Amino acid sequence: MTIDLVRYLTVPMILFIIGLSGIFLNRKNIIIMLMSIELMLLAINFNFVVFSVYLDDLVGQIFALLVLTVAAAESAIGLAILVIYYRARGTIAVEQINLMKG
Repeated sequence: MTIDLVRYLTVPMILFIIGLSGIFLNRKNIIIMLMSIELMLLAINFNFVVFSVYLDDLVGQIFALLVLTVAAAESAIGLAILVIYYRARGTIAVEQINLMKG
């Protein structure tokens, strides 16, 4: 039994929409916004792997590994910035991040 390409592409589409809605619906918690960005990157990686297998080419899988590496670095730096900001201000509320301007 073979599953066509459309069924494999609906899962990343649903993941991407969940991540996008997590960013737009939750504007108060920065950690959930970072998790939503990670979910969107995961959906994109899923698309790369699906098309790589479908086209019988390894470039998509290698590119997915590169995106995973960048996503891990992004989340580590983002969490480090949040820890430093929390130590300085005592809160990580998104409304008060505009105080970092100057």
